[in-house]
Amino acid sequence: MYNKGLYHDWVPKPVQLLLIVILMAVVMPLGGVYTGNISYMVGSTGALSEYYMLANYATTIGMGACMPIVLRLKMRFKIRHKITLVLILLGILNYINGSTLQPTVIIASSLMIGFLKMIVAIELFLPIMTMIGNRGMFYGVFYTFILVTNQLVGYYAVKVSILYNWQHFFIVISILCFVLALIQWIFMHNKYFALKVPLYYIDWLSILLFISTFMFSAYVFSFGKQQDWLNSDKIINSGIAAFISFSLLVVRQIMLKRPYLSFKIFSKSNVLHGLFMLLGLGMFLATTSIQNIYAVGVLGYDQLTNAKLNILMIPGIIVAGCIAVIWFKKDIPLKNYIFLGFSAMLGYAVIMYFSMVLEFNFEYWYLPMFLKGYGMTALFIAVWYYTLDKLELNDMLAAIGLFLVWRTFLTVGLFSALFSWFQYQFQMESLGNMAVYMDGLTVSSQNVLSGMKTIQLNAIIAANKKIFGYIILAGFTILIYVMTHHFGGKRFQYVRFVRVLHGKSVIARRRLKENKQLAEELKDAAGAL
Repeated sequence: MYNKGLYHDWVPKPVQLLLIVILMAVVMPLGGVYTGNISYMVGSTGALSEYYMLANYATTIGMGACMPIVLRLKMRFKIRHKITLVLILLGILNYINGSTLQPTVIIASSLMIGFLKMIVAIELFLPIMTMIGNRGMFYGVFYTFILVTNQLVGYYAVKVSILYNWQHFFIVISILCFVLALIQWIFMHNKYFALKVPLYYIDWLSILLFISTFMFSAYVFSFGKQQDWLNSDKIINSGIAAFISFSLLVVRQIMLKRPYLSFKIFSKSNVLHGLFMLLGLGMFLATTSIQNIYAVGVLGYDQLTNAKLNILMIPGIIVAGCIAVIWFKKDIPLKNYIFLGFSAMLGYAVIMYFSMVLEFNFEYWYLPMFLKGYGMTALFIAVWYYTLDKLELNDMLAAIGLFLVWRTFLTVGLFSALFSWFQYQFQMESLGNMAVYMDGLTVSSQNVLSGMKTIQLNAIIAANKKIFGYIILAGFTILIYVMTHHFGGKRFQYVRFVRVLHGKSVIARRRLKENKQLAEELKDAAGAL
């Protein structure tokens, strides 16, 4: 009656693994927009780029909104029906994104894509987790595969947009989703994963409050610079709406018997320290906005060349993943691995600080992008592992949506907005400093245009260097913090006396053991998200 696998028993194991890998390669990188395509979408639709940044954030918010209920959805429906329907819906949503010119439609579609892709994702992790066994090794393999796939998809999204049109890439993804839906319908079994559970325990109002909280926040991060931050009534009202929505969300969780979110795990030491380290990771990941300003605005790279910079991270990603597998296999303490991850990100920032010049060859990107890829992957694996370590399944599932939004949206969005604001302020300051030395003797009327362009570029470089300087100082502070943190090490040892209880039946002990093993597998798979 129940089948914890995905496919019929007559499907060979290598074929099952191949189908899982193909499904992961298509579904996991899905998004409502692809950052490299935003400039083409702006040029085609005439809408502000901030709308598409909001759509990019909406995908992550949809993923976070789905996480607390993903296990209940998994146990409610038969796998073949669920996966096939979700893939068809993803194909339809991608077709909508590729055919509409309304940015608000793309934002709504992106939110649904993020929500639906998590329903498929949880199904893919369990078989791979079962094969690998070790949770840390699984994270090493999973994040390496996903991050490499994301870089490749982002590159080919730009390439297809240049050769044809930005809409064509969405159409290609839509066709792939429909083809995969047909394949999964043929090979997947038609049984439940475990005991069927009802859906009426899901509090849909909490989900709406969750989405509204972070969508209003995303609007602030996306449109803050364009609306001039606190000088805009829209930004102020959106911030107030986000605060009210979050307050109502918290109050509702207190009143519910089965809350949608759990806040009690935030009292645990590893969770709080993990969230702080994810904040540091978000700071380093947000440097992508500064990097893009330098690569496109100063060096004059086109979108395809700029996308190739992400490809340069792949060697670092693979190296970090291989080291993680060995690290967790030998059960080496996490502190050194996390320290190496932050050191790599700090090394990237130091190199970029000293490389902010007008004369910068493409070959000079190899080392900093390798370090960035290594650091990003190492911290994704190790910090996520440490943050979710030793949490109960129900508590973790009820809070992992907040973790996911914190890691991928809030921290990166917050620092990206801050860096954007500081970049503009520092640029104006640099122009003011250089204006002191500008007069008719240094800048003649014949060369004023070329001279002004050089001055503007130097102002951008000076602003970027200043931001990277502050990031480097913060990076050293994070390294000191990592060196002094205990990472769960036991400070005191004590003897625990265990009283063996007799009288339990063999069947009862076996049932408890099976339930515990299933809970651990579900927790490890869900934690990978």
